[in-house]
Amino acid sequence: MAAPAHKMTPLPELCRPVAEWVNTVRELTQPRAIHWVEGTEAEARELTAQLVRSKELTVLNGEQFPGCHLARSAPNDVARVEHLTYICTRSQEDAGPNNHWMDPQQAHERMRGLFRGCMRERTLYVIPYCMGPLDSPLSRRGVELTDSPYVVLNMLIMTRAGRAALELIARDGRFVKGLHSIGELDPERRFIMHFPEELSIESFGSGYGGNALLGKKCHALRIASWQARTEGWLAEHMLIVGLQSPQGETHYLACAFPSSCGKTNLAMLIPPDSLPGWRVFTVGDDIAWLHPGADGRLWAINPEAGYFGVVPGTNAQTNRNAYEMIRRDTLFTNVALTGDNQPWWEGLPAGKPVLDWQGRPYDPARGPAAHPNSRFTVSAKRNPSYSPHSEDARGVPITALVFGGRRREVAPLVYEARDWQHGVLVGASLASETTAAAVGQVGVVRRDPMAMQPFCGYNFGDYWQHWLDVGAQLAHPPRIYHVNWFRRDPGGAFLWPGFGENLRVLAWMLDRCAGRVGAAESAIGRLPRPQDLNTNGLALASGALESLCAIDAAIWRKELADMREYLGRYGSRLPAALLAELKTIEQRLG
Repeated sequence: MAAPAHKMTPLPELCRPVAEWVNTVRELTQPRAIHWVEGTEAEARELTAQLVRSKELTVLNGEQFPGCHLARSAPNDVARVEHLTYICTRSQEDAGPNNHWMDPQQAHERMRGLFRGCMRERTLYVIPYCMGPLDSPLSRRGVELTDSPYVVLNMLIMTRAGRAALELIARDGRFVKGLHSIGELDPERRFIMHFPEELSIESFGSGYGGNALLGKKCHALRIASWQARTEGWLAEHMLIVGLQSPQGETHYLACAFPSSCGKTNLAMLIPPDSLPGWRVFTVGDDIAWLHPGADGRLWAINPEAGYFGVVPGTNAQTNRNAYEMIRRDTLFTNVALTGDNQPWWEGLPAGKPVLDWQGRPYDPARGPAAHPNSRFTVSAKRNPSYSPHSEDARGVPITALVFGGRRREVAPLVYEARDWQHGVLVGASLASETTAAAVGQVGVVRRDPMAMQPFCGYNFGDYWQHWLDVGAQLAHPPRIYHVNWFRRDPGGAFLWPGFGENLRVLAWMLDRCAGRVGAAESAIGRLPRPQDLNTNGLALASGALESLCAIDAAIWRKELADMREYLGRYGSRLPAALLAELKTIEQRLG
């Protein structure tokens, strides 16, 4: 006689604190049904089929893009809305001038008014999720309540969502609460509120990923950065990449870049033919949680399980791994369509768009065919360079931290901070040209400390002090570097080829960490001498390498004045150590 099948506990009965919260939200939002997400493949298939039937998803060409679908967001809902994103702490000073602030009581009252009755005739989806490997003590859990099945599909890809996550929540009772509704997609009724002291998030009026996938920027950065400060670790807007040298040494780097500054390309870098023997492994492309280890080193996990990447510009030449990865089982958002139902975006060498990202007949006079911030969502395991250590419970050890931005001038190709304290200043003063990933004017240079300007959940002054405190715990801290792949000549041409050739710069960093190569001291840090970088087989314009490694004292004096003015905004919260580092650079410039 066969043994009776094991009967699983229904999800609503598995964790009382979650069930009680869901019931409270049900009374407020009044959904017609509640669906607890199990996280199974069958569930995802049925949800996808449901959205195809309702024409919220389009099935793409099954021969060229099997398992792929297209979603279109509202034309007024295509990017993060930083001006409508708030940190709601009891003290405004704790949120800092780097955040928009609202009193928590006022914010709750406003959001209750928006959420009241907003899910009538809709289903409320309960998504338990885990950020980080399920068996890792470094992971954290959350629950997102949403009325968007599109959000559910994305969260199933981007996190470890479903029953296993809820079982972990039931075990320790701690979780981040995230409440989301698309509302009426009215920009006048759109807010993203964070309550770090309560470990909760409320988002209304947007279906766009960064505003609606609450496990991503909202939890894994804004709320997690607050958690990290209280618990002694760092939640950072960083990719994690592993580099294996021809000699078999493997080192991991965590790198911070503002959106659309080459993060995905670097995370999935393909070594050029001119550098045989190198291998690259992707641990994460966007977010890193960094913890001091018992061995005195800094260890990192990627809290995410998928990629939510910008797709324009992605092709077999610029990022072959990403291009191959997204040709199967991928959810595209706001790309164009060809006549045979293939996704299309600017940067593809072949194909012709017939419908633009809004589903209209394509007309070049109306702008790009694909939205500049159009996206792909795909499992990290689809990446040809996926690291076998991505799910390691303890994470991977970090040899170097890298900051970088998009600057036409000022910043050289690469320089090394003298020590951790100097490196914190390098990160704190990071600046880059803005891109289409955020609402606002494109091409404006703005300060983006550690690439965290839109994502730090508290006062930057306290955040920089926390960086200094974490560094003080490390017997073997990573070295810190700054890179700029986007330096241009007076005519506007790029001086450095970028893409796979960036490995030459990363190799110099690793050689520096191992004490195998020299550097030239400068006012701003240590620079590679022309002979220190491997440029064999690299066709650079005459004088380009010298220009890439040059420091213009006059330009840097203006840069330092701008840095001093920016840092000064943080008043008494600004660590004195950063001002001391700034003064040292000013004196070195003379």
